[in-house]
Amino acid sequence: MSDNEKPKLGMRAPLGVKRTVETGKVKQSFSHGRSNTVVVEVKRRRVLGPAGQTEATVQEAAPEPVAAPAPPPPPPPPAAVAPPRPRTNGPSDLLSRQEMQAKLLREAEEARMTALEEARRRDERLRQEAIEEERRRAEERARADQAPKVEEAPAVEAPAAAPAPAAAPATAEPAPVAAAPAAAAPAEEAAPAVTADGRPVPPPPRRFTPVIAPKRPEPPVRPSRGRQGDDRRQSGKLTVTKALDDDTGARARSLAALKRAREKDKRSHQGGGIQAKQVRDVQVPESITVGELANRMAERGADLVKALFKMGSPVTLNQTIDQDTAELLVTEFGHNIKRVSESDVDIAAHEDVDADETLQPRPPVVTIMGHVDHGKTSLLDALRGTDVASGEAGGITQHIGAYQVTIADGSKITFLDTPGHEAFSEMRARGANITDIVVIVVAADDGIRPQTIEAISHTKAAGVPMIIAINKVDKPGGNPQRVREALLQYDVQVESMGGDVQEVEVSALARTGLEDLIEKIQLQAELLELTANPDRAAEGTVVEAKLDKGRGPVATILIGRGTLRVGDIFVVGAESGKVRAMVNDKGQQVKEAGPSVPVEVLGLTGVPQAGDPLSVVENEARAREVAAYRASVIQAKRTTSTPASLESMFSALKEKQAIEYPLVVKADTQGSVEAIVGSLNKISTADIRARILHYGVGGITESDVTLAAASRAPIIGFNVRANAKAREFATRDGVALKYYDVIYDLLDEIRAGMAGELGPEYLEHVVGRAEIREVFSAGKHGKAAGLLVLEGYIRQKLRARVLRDDVIIYNGSIASLRRFKDDVPEVRAGLECGITIEGSTDIKPGDIVETFEVEERARTL
Repeated sequence: MSDNEKPKLGMRAPLGVKRTVETGKVKQSFSHGRSNTVVVEVKRRRVLGPAGQTEATVQEAAPEPVAAPAPPPPPPPPAAVAPPRPRTNGPSDLLSRQEMQAKLLREAEEARMTALEEARRRDERLRQEAIEEERRRAEERARADQAPKVEEAPAVEAPAAAPAPAAAPATAEPAPVAAAPAAAAPAEEAAPAVTADGRPVPPPPRRFTPVIAPKRPEPPVRPSRGRQGDDRRQSGKLTVTKALDDDTGARARSLAALKRAREKDKRSHQGGGIQAKQVRDVQVPESITVGELANRMAERGADLVKALFKMGSPVTLNQTIDQDTAELLVTEFGHNIKRVSESDVDIAAHEDVDADETLQPRPPVVTIMGHVDHGKTSLLDALRGTDVASGEAGGITQHIGAYQVTIADGSKITFLDTPGHEAFSEMRARGANITDIVVIVVAADDGIRPQTIEAISHTKAAGVPMIIAINKVDKPGGNPQRVREALLQYDVQVESMGGDVQEVEVSALARTGLEDLIEKIQLQAELLELTANPDRAAEGTVVEAKLDKGRGPVATILIGRGTLRVGDIFVVGAESGKVRAMVNDKGQQVKEAGPSVPVEVLGLTGVPQAGDPLSVVENEARAREVAAYRASVIQAKRTTSTPASLESMFSALKEKQAIEYPLVVKADTQGSVEAIVGSLNKISTADIRARILHYGVGGITESDVTLAAASRAPIIGFNVRANAKAREFATRDGVALKYYDVIYDLLDEIRAGMAGELGPEYLEHVVGRAEIREVFSAGKHGKAAGLLVLEGYIRQKLRARVLRDDVIIYNGSIASLRRFKDDVPEVRAGLECGITIEGSTDIKPGDIVETFEVEERARTL
């Protein structure tokens, strides 16, 4: 090897003349992937031989930490001298290194075997200790159960070399186990293990357990379910091997089973005997299942089934029985029956009357009513100092808004703003039923309109006082006096004309007359003496309800009496819930709401119907019970068929003959849904009627699209939109999604769509009548007839029918028309002519020929 050539990677540098100590590393491999690296130092000594011989190196092992020096190999013969080449380690180095590695591996294997043997002896010793401990505890339990106490004998005698007290056999090692380490000691000394620095590895310390005599017997301990001597939690698992192994024994009883056994023994020792049967008052409705009756009686269901079987009624636990049969069972088992009807489950709020001393004044609830676009919302905006009308689509109110206004003197007034469109008559009716005072807004320039008359009717039906607010008095053309006079024909007399109905002239835009309106409302409220009890469970009415995407079902509640608080459990209509949060009309979260306060309530299980009553109940079970009963009543009304009669049969046949126009309606609020569905039913005719497949509150979902796709029905979305998945389904299935925000546009388009479904309308116009005088044979053309035109005219190619005794015997067209053998286009009344009719028809003299034209007209509803 040249001087500038470096040794290869992984090879040791060649030995030089001046280097007398070489350092190497030997890697030891053990089981389980363990390894160790040992440093080995080798000292070299030069040996001078005869002349002509090459220098041989003799290795002299320095004191090594882990390997004994190897004998030097014999020098190579002269013939084995190779030509000069790079110096490397000789065969003696390789041989000594191999022997050293073999010895190190042998010593490591011996150390590993020694450690394994020590671990095996330690495990055997622990197992013997566990066996002895278990046997000792068994003997202690046996002695404790025996009445005469027997003196305890030591379980195991301690060896003489290591005396131990007999009172603690659990800590004394058995003689056979103790002899095993002593016998293995020479083997350990024969092959000592050493560390990397040459020091011998110390043997593992023997565990020494002090022997302490217990002062008193230990209480019995529950035996371990796992391996003996192993207290890990995983050892308690029962495997198939453990279950089938006879040596492990049966599984120990659970702690609950031991407690039950102790309680049973205690009752038997106390002499209690059999407890007396507890007599219960069992509430039995009109129909109840056997299992539910067993729960209320606290009896076994099998016993009730057996008793019914003896009575001759083989039933099951889930079968429903009537009240009389339930009474026999309750009496048979010694209980008292309390008959209740299903209607008793419902909450009867009208029967609960508050005492006079608990009543306190409350703010009045005022409803704003009137015709569309007469300025109701603008007037309320002026009172509230806000602008709500600009947020309504199309400038008309389509929801019931509830607001509370604080006036200058600190008193409060609650306002309800109802829509004025004719489709929202039901919403206005509900508004009139939950209000104290009605303010009817009439435009001075427009006068009395249909919705104004309807609002007056609702107010009179509800029996609440009204105040006439004549709006737009500053508008050119406004005539308040004409409005006062027009009200007389509807039996409404204002105070200025000698009546008892208050009226006030206001202008919402100019904000004039608002103070007079507030004063009249306060005066009317003082006359009504409005009071309520705030210190009781809350009751209210749903003004509006909707399904909010982020908040879930939300209902606008107007509290009637009591105080609604966050956390109250309530039932509203066929839905129940718990108040999670309440939001007032200003968007602020509140903790409680008293009488006449409108709030939005979150926490419902579903969207209730507008107008449903709200009642706070004591617990969730009661709320679910009442809600389930109300839902069953609604379902029964929906599925109950009307008695069969001729009128109902004919109407059913007529409905089947009409074409159905299927629709799916989704809107943002419950009131809007009701208004849309009612209006669609009104535009139905005898030829076509709207069939609402499904209507609900909330956005359009995939289930709505799937339902509409089955009937090829369009989906109407009023102030709602479809989600991404629903749009994907609608595109795939070809379902039309129609979005609206003004009810006028919705009704116009649905009306046009229904008319288009019917197709064009065909109208007949009779243009001429003629009498057949003679009948001639026309050869291959059939028969020819001589006519006398009586009315109108007869024209060629017109549609014609032949009547005999007012019965149609032919319906076709005129093939040819002649007069005196000449073809003519038309023959007028009073003249004679001849015609040929297509086809062979048995016509006779005296038959009447009618000619008519068919007009095609676009159909309208």
